[in-house]
Amino acid sequence: MKKKVPRLKTDKQAEAFLAQDLSNLDFSQFKPTRFEFEKKDEQINMRVPKPLLAAVKAGAKARGIPYTSFIRETLEQTIATPK
Repeated sequence: MKKKVPRLKTDKQAEAFLAQDLSNLDFSQFKPTRFEFEKKDEQINMRVPKPLLAAVKAGAKARGIPYTSFIRETLEQTIATPK
């Protein structure tokens, strides 16, 4: 039976945990994450209807990310998708 990965509260705990054999761990509890390294040097401001903003915030909450990141991802996906 696979073990769950415990919550590690300090660097020392994390180092001790990583020093052991990790082949019998259940990694299903992890969610993929995306790291943003590119500098954000421009800003936009827009007005949207309340229902649209509520839907955006609900979509972001379902993904577990801030709604501004959700909007940025949506814009990036739309531009990257070939027509």
